[in-house]
Amino acid sequence: MDKARQRLEYLWRRGRDFLGTEFAIMGGAMSWISERNLVSAISNGGGFGVLACGSMTPDLLAGEILATQQRTVKPFGVNLITLHPQLEDLIDVCGEAGVGHIVLGGGLPSGAAIKRAKATGAKVVCFAPALVLAKKLLRSGVDALVIEGAEAGGHIGPVATSVLAQEILPMIEAVPVFVAGGIGRGEAVLSYLEMGAAGCQLGTRFVCASECVAHANYKKAFIHAAARDAVPSVQVDPQFPVIPVRALGNNATKRFTLFQLDVVARFKSGEIDQKEAQLRIEHFWAGALKRAVIDGDVENGSLMAGQSVGMVAREQPTAEILNELVDQALAALAAREGLVSTRVQC
Repeated sequence: MDKARQRLEYLWRRGRDFLGTEFAIMGGAMSWISERNLVSAISNGGGFGVLACGSMTPDLLAGEILATQQRTVKPFGVNLITLHPQLEDLIDVCGEAGVGHIVLGGGLPSGAAIKRAKATGAKVVCFAPALVLAKKLLRSGVDALVIEGAEAGGHIGPVATSVLAQEILPMIEAVPVFVAGGIGRGEAVLSYLEMGAAGCQLGTRFVCASECVAHANYKKAFIHAAARDAVPSVQVDPQFPVIPVRALGNNATKRFTLFQLDVVARFKSGEIDQKEAQLRIEHFWAGALKRAVIDGDVENGSLMAGQSVGMVAREQPTAEILNELVDQALAALAAREGLVSTRVQC
């Protein structure tokens, strides 16, 4: 296994060096889930935890960063939503707290936002949903990229992870590129490393970590779900666009479709105008993620999950999940090189 380990170390050395970690495995920033406990557990386990700022105010973010720093001395990052009305203040909070990596997500960040984040001394990571945007971000000075495919949970783009990897990895050499979306096993991590990725990002796989604060009902839904259960939200009328969100189907997803039909009917009858109709549709899910994650209402809340949810079989300590992923990658390497006679089942 030593030869396999040496090979793995070689493949993800760039990612490890960039993150400052033992494993080039990032934790996806999931609202209400990627908070101080899970983030510190991922970092303490050898990976790279990422705090999800979401809609936090600067004061709340400062408190969450401090609480995380009190739980780990290992590197971790902070994910900021580019559309947040206080983005500049949030960047400054990260700088004052000495955050080493700032991840800008939820839209294409402006050059000014990237420059401000870099001015704090942090390394800046951004999401690239297409090659043309990856090149644009490079010109803006980003230090690393994440390419995330449609298999991921939460808000998704239209292109599969496997296609994005083929499109972008061979073309981007200037900065490390991390791959995300639908990754649940170490063999998949290995395959993307061999394609040129610096590392991978996983979110869904960590929801059922012992240290994750998600409600027991939320975790149970993940454990019992199959890959096909994680589906994107439905848009019923092109006049009223809906950014697709991948989640486990439940009563709320069924009601969302019916709700859209009702709103569209009210618009067509002249009862409400287009702006009011669009706002009603957009506000349907307000607070729904918290209802599921924190309150445990898995029927009326939003069960955001990637298609890798089918590989979540039980609740495990975070360090065990990370080591399992590494062991799977090592076993695949060893088997390929004839170092072991049978494939190790993890």
